[in-house]
Amino acid sequence: MELMNNIDKQYQALLQDILDNGVVKKDRTGTGTISVFGRQIRHKMSEGFPLLTTKKMPWKSIVTELLWFLQGNTNIKWLVDNGCNIWNGDAYKKYSDFQPTFADGFSHKTPIVHSKESFIDAIKTDDEFANKWGELGPIYGKQWRSWNSISDDDFDMRMSTYEVDQIANLIKDLKTNPDSRRLMVNAWNVGELDQMVLPPCHYGFQVYTRELNGNERWDLLEKKVGKELFDSWVSEIVPFGGGLSEYLQSHNIPKRAISLMWNQRSVDTFLGLPFNIASYGLLLEILAKEVNMVPEELIGNLGDVHLYSNHVEQAKEQIGRDLTDEERYNIWFNNNYETGMERYFNPNDLPDFDNDYYTPTPKRTREPYELPRLKFSPCPITGIDMEYQSIAQFQIENYESHPTIKAPLSN
Repeated sequence: MELMNNIDKQYQALLQDILDNGVVKKDRTGTGTISVFGRQIRHKMSEGFPLLTTKKMPWKSIVTELLWFLQGNTNIKWLVDNGCNIWNGDAYKKYSDFQPTFADGFSHKTPIVHSKESFIDAIKTDDEFANKWGELGPIYGKQWRSWNSISDDDFDMRMSTYEVDQIANLIKDLKTNPDSRRLMVNAWNVGELDQMVLPPCHYGFQVYTRELNGNERWDLLEKKVGKELFDSWVSEIVPFGGGLSEYLQSHNIPKRAISLMWNQRSVDTFLGLPFNIASYGLLLEILAKEVNMVPEELIGNLGDVHLYSNHVEQAKEQIGRDLTDEERYNIWFNNNYETGMERYFNPNDLPDFDNDYYTPTPKRTREPYELPRLKFSPCPITGIDMEYQSIAQFQIENYESHPTIKAPLSN
C-alpha cells in the first residue's frame, strides 16, 4: 500500500528547489529572500484534503480567514475575535506608520500610543478604534464580494457606480453555464491597490468543470450508500436495463467535477504557501458543495516563490533528512513513530530485522502522514446567511502531523 500524500512531497521538493536554485534578493520588508520564479503545484482532491502533515497546521485560522473573505469583510476585528491573528502585523504596521497632518486634526505629530499587544486589545474592546485602525482597505473580501464598477447611464448621460459580487456571479454561472471559460474571480483591482494595506499576493482564481461519465457517477453512488445496498440495487435493476438515471437522480449524485486554479504573484513559501494550499482547497470544497459537483483538482500557479532569510533553517527541518540505521532500529525496537510517518514500505529495506516481528519504520525525519478528510455541513456562501456561518462546522478528520515549526512573520 502506497502512501497517498503527494502534496507534502511536492511542497518539500519546492523548498529544496529554492535552497538549491534560489537567487538572493532584497524585499520590501528588509528581511531578504532567496527565490525562484514560476512554479506549479497540483493536487488530486480524491487523495485527501491538502492540509500539510510535515508540520502541524493551524486549521481554525485557515477556516476563519476564508470565511472572512467570503463575508466580504476587510476589518481584522472579526478575525481577532475568533482567534485568528495573521493580519495583525499588517494592521499594526499601518497604525504605527501613520503620520498625523493638519487634515487629520493634529497641529503636530503625536507619538504612537499603543504597543502591538495593547493595539490588539484596543481592537477587541474599543469599537470606534477598531473601525478606524482595524480596517485594511479594499483587500480580498471587498474585491470578491463588492468590486466597485462604473456604468454609463444613457438616459441622463451620467456615470453611476455599482458593486459586483464576483462570488455570487461565479456560483450563478456554475449552475447555468458550467462550461464557460469565464469562471473567474479577481482581487487585483489596479484602481484601488494604493488603498490596500497589502496588494493581494494570491490575486485571482479560475474554476473549470467537466461532465462525469456513468461509471464515475455509479462509483459515487456506491460510496454514498455503501457496497451492500449498492450491490442489491444493481442486481435488481441492471438485468432489466432500467432505473439507472432515476437512482442517481434520487440520491442527488453530482453530474460534474470541478477544479480550481489560483494565481499567486508573491509566495512566502514557508509560512504562507501551506496556508494558501489549504485555503483554496477549502474554497474548492465549499464551491463544489454549493453547486453539487465533485472537487477534482487543485492547482497553484506560483510567481516569485521565496524563502525569507530567517526561514532557511526551518525549511531544512521540514524537508527532513535520511534516518541512520541506528535511528531506524531504535524506532523499530521501541515501536516509536514520533520521528517519522512512512508506515508502508518493503520489509526488505531492513534485511537484518526478523520479518515475523517486523514493524514498519520511517526512512526519513518529517515523512508525510496520510492526508486527512474534510467534513462539513451545507454552507450557503451567498446572501445574509453567510455572516452566520460557524467556523466549528468545518471539521478535519484523522489529521496526524509532525510538530509545529515556528518562524517569524515579515510585514
